[in-house]
Amino acid sequence: MKIEIWSDVICPFCYIGKNNFEKALEKLPFKDEVEVEWKSFQLDPTLNPDEIKTTFEYFKEKKGFPEAQAKQMIGQVSQMGKDAGIEFNFEKVLITNTFSAHKLLHLAKKYKLADKMEEALFIAHFIDGKNVGDTDTLISIATSLGLDENEAKTVLASEEFNNDVRNDISEAGKHGISGVPFFILNGKYSVSGAQPVDFFANALQQTYNETVSPLKNLSDGENSCGTDGCSI
Repeated sequence: MKIEIWSDVICPFCYIGKNNFEKALEKLPFKDEVEVEWKSFQLDPTLNPDEIKTTFEYFKEKKGFPEAQAKQMIGQVSQMGKDAGIEFNFEKVLITNTFSAHKLLHLAKKYKLADKMEEALFIAHFIDGKNVGDTDTLISIATSLGLDENEAKTVLASEEFNNDVRNDISEAGKHGISGVPFFILNGKYSVSGAQPVDFFANALQQTYNETVSPLKNLSDGENSCGTDGCSI
C-alpha cells in the first residue's frame, strides 16, 4: 500500500502530522506492507534564499500578525507538538526558502533515506534552530545520514533534482492541494492536516481493507462450477 505525503520543512503541522502518522502505522499489523513517499511542497516559494527571518518577524512581515497574536498561535502549535512528542523551539526557528532542502530530500529518496532526511530536516529547523536553506548546514545533515559529501555538494550547487521538486509541487496543484501536510492513501483517499493518531490509524485500516486486503468470501461455494467440475 502506497502513501504519498506532501510536506514542507518549515511547516510545524507537517512535523506533527509525520509523528502522528508514524505512531498510527506502528499500531497496524500491515505496517511492513506500506510504502511511504515524501513529496515536496513550498508554503512560501517567494522567500529569499539568502535571507532568514525569525518566526515573529515572518508572522509580522509576511502575514501581518501582531506579536501578541503570533505568540498565541505559536503557543497553541507548541502544545499540539508536545501532545505529539515534539518540543518545538520556536524562539530559535529561522524561516527561509526551502527549495534546496527539498533537493536534498530527493537525493535522500534516491538512497531510500527520505524518511530519515525528512526527520533530520525537521529537527534541524524546529529543534536545533539551524538554517535549512544554508548549503553547509544541508551538507552536514546529508553526511550525518551517510550520504556522500561530494554528491550532496554537487546536487545543491547544480540544477539536479530541481525538476523533481517542481514536479511534486505541480502534482500537488493537480490534486488541488493548497496546504500541507497532505496524505494520499493508496490513490483512493486523502487526508489533510495533522490529524490525531487514531484518525490516521482508522483511515489506513479502511484504505487497506478496501484496496489491499484479500476478498472475503461470504458464501459457502455451493451451486457453482469450477475447473474441476460443478458443485451441487
